[in-house]
Amino acid sequence: MKFCDRLWLWGQNAGSHHNAAGNQRWKLPGENKMEPLEGAQFLGIPNMCRVVMCNLPKPPFDDEAEKLHSMRRVMWSAIGDSGSVRNDDATDLDEVLRLAEKFPNITGAILDDFFRSPIAPTPARLSLSAVQAMADALHACPARRLDFSVVFYKRQLPMAVDDYLHCFDIVTYWNMMAPAELDDLSRDFDAVVARTPGQRRMNGCYLWNYGEGKPLTRKQIETECETYRSHILAGTSEGIIFCSNCCADLGTEAVDFVREWIEQHADDEC
Repeated sequence: MKFCDRLWLWGQNAGSHHNAAGNQRWKLPGENKMEPLEGAQFLGIPNMCRVVMCNLPKPPFDDEAEKLHSMRRVMWSAIGDSGSVRNDDATDLDEVLRLAEKFPNITGAILDDFFRSPIAPTPARLSLSAVQAMADALHACPARRLDFSVVFYKRQLPMAVDDYLHCFDIVTYWNMMAPAELDDLSRDFDAVVARTPGQRRMNGCYLWNYGEGKPLTRKQIETECETYRSHILAGTSEGIIFCSNCCADLGTEAVDFVREWIEQHADDEC
C-alpha cells in the first residue's frame, strides 16, 4: 500500500471551528472557507472522516455524501462533536447505514468526543450495550461490513474504559496538547497499543495548536508527522487523520509543511 492511501482528512463544515464555543481558547485567525473535499484535494489526502460539528450537517446527508464521491474511502460520524447535542439523544447510525447502500466508498462510522471527562459521572455518551449494538449493526450492514471507530484523547488515558474500547474496530488516538508533550507521543501511543490487542489504530494529527491556542511551528508538526509515520512503519498504526479543512486555508507554516511532507512520501510503500 502507498503511504498516501493511509491518510485521512477530518472533514467538517467550513467555519465550524471558528464558530464553535471552543474558539475562545483555540484563537484561530482569519476566515475558513475551505470545505472538506477542497481541503482533502489541497493537502493531497484521498480518504475522509466526514464529521458532524455543532449539529451540522443535519440528516439526510445525501448531498454531502455526493460531494465526496471521488474520495477513496469515507467514514461518517454516527456521533458528532461534543457540541452536537442532538447526538446525546439519538445517533446518526441509521443514516450511515442507509448511505452505505447508496455510496460504495463509505467504509464505516466514527464516534467523535465520545468519552467524557475522567471526573464525569458516566464515562461515555452511550451505554456499553448501546455501543455493542452499534458495532453489530455496522458489521451486519447489508451493503458490506462497515468499520466502527472512536476518538480517544490523551486526557482519557487514565479512564477505565477498555470494555468500551474493545467494541471498536479502530481506535483513533489524539493528543490536543502535543506541542507541549512531544516527548510523550510514542509512550502514550504504546499504552493505547497495549490496551487494544488485535485491534486497528490510527493517529490523529492537528494542524493547529488547539491546546495552547496558537500556530504549530514547522519543527513541532514535523516531529508529530514523523512520529506517526514511524508507528505506521512499525505496524502499530494503519494511518494518520489530519484535522482539518477548518484550518487548512489559514496560511500557517504547519499546513505548508504537511502538504510538502505528503507529496514527498505519497508514493512510499508501507
